[in-house]
Amino acid sequence: MTGHKRTILLDTNIIIEAVRTGCWDGLRGHYELVTVEKCREEARSGIGRTPGYVTIEDRHLNKNIMIVRATELERARLATACPDVAVLDDGERDLWAHAYSLKDDWEAATADRAAVRVAILLGWGDRLVSLETLVNSGGIRLKKNLKTQYTSKWLVEWRTEFKMDM
Repeated sequence: MTGHKRTILLDTNIIIEAVRTGCWDGLRGHYELVTVEKCREEARSGIGRTPGYVTIEDRHLNKNIMIVRATELERARLATACPDVAVLDDGERDLWAHAYSLKDDWEAATADRAAVRVAILLGWGDRLVSLETLVNSGGIRLKKNLKTQYTSKWLVEWRTEFKMDM
């Protein structure tokens, strides 16, 4: 479909790494990005004096990204479908709760092991995509190299490990 952008759900870690590596604006221009309110809160929190801290400003999250609020009903439906969601951070839990309610095509980017494991349990392994893959398929330039857990290789290893554990 001409003009259709892929819908990509993003967790907190992906947002922070995309800003850190300078690919955030490219992602916002190439994909339809969606995250949840809790991930936005997490991305904006933290202690600025912490080594490696990445400042996420309002301007990063106020344009070309949809911020949704997960409902208690969505959380309850997800918890019923997969009790293992209890191991997730609040942001990933709300992101998966929102994803569980979606009917349309979507993919999700996360660099959180627990979130990948829960996605595998929910049958979403093929919906997971690495930040590296998004950058490469969008022809987006990086200003800094991605950390290892944001690469395709790392995501493939995690998916394989969790599928074998099932």
